[in-house]
Amino acid sequence: MRRPAHIGISILATLGIAIGTFAGTPVTAAAANAMGVIKVSGGKLNIRSGPSTVSARTSQLASGTRVALICQVVGQKIYGTVRTTNLWNRLSGGRYASDAYVVRGTAAVPRCGAGGQVSPPVAKPSTPATGVVVSRSGWTAPVPGAAGSGFRTASRPGHDGIDIAVRKGAALRAAAAGQVIGVYCNVPRGYSCDKDGSVNISGCGWYLEIVHAADVVTRYCHLARKPFVSVGQRVSAGQLIGITGSSGNSSGPHLHFEIHVHAPPATHANAISPLPFLKLKGVVLK
Repeated sequence: MRRPAHIGISILATLGIAIGTFAGTPVTAAAANAMGVIKVSGGKLNIRSGPSTVSARTSQLASGTRVALICQVVGQKIYGTVRTTNLWNRLSGGRYASDAYVVRGTAAVPRCGAGGQVSPPVAKPSTPATGVVVSRSGWTAPVPGAAGSGFRTASRPGHDGIDIAVRKGAALRAAAAGQVIGVYCNVPRGYSCDKDGSVNISGCGWYLEIVHAADVVTRYCHLARKPFVSVGQRVSAGQLIGITGSSGNSSGPHLHFEIHVHAPPATHANAISPLPFLKLKGVVLK
């Protein structure tokens, strides 16, 4: 990925953007309010199924392609040919293009809400459910349980989080306020995330990722069913986001919980031990 270059908005006129069209196809007036042009210095831009380079590539667009920008979500930080940013534009068909490679017009691109649609005005964070304790720093335990298998132990050096013992079907809550950047079913082909997994298969099963202030990402794995939230949705600390289970590579019901810094994306290199981090935030797992 390349460092940003200073490119004027006048390129829109040079490339001939016509409001009301998207790659030769009429678009609605609402979608046409924000238009852009792909700008890459060589080759084509990868279009993804989510707001990160680890999301599946759905297509490629050549430099100069006109696109309708439906809304934006926070995702992986990219150093592009137009700018450096962690914003990603949602295109038609649930596709995403990094805003680092898009020259935009003067119309503002709204933020995405639930389901990738245009977000309504941001409301004040909701009051946590009864019994959910949020620390003064704004963090809480994702589930009411004790930590079991630890972070990168001698026997499991690749274990990038902690396993919290909890029954199947327990409420899973956002550990802090943030925005959902990923919802995934991660199992081998031929398996289902809607069923209990086993130690004989790989993957996190149903899992999601949330980006918080200061570029911290939390990851929640082995849910019993698809999370209750969608990419782009803003959540508050203690908000219900799913139910626990044992999908994917799991020997029994539990929550695999990870914390990553200087993210997204969440990688092995930027994973940190959740327990000391939570303790600094005023959260002690029971």
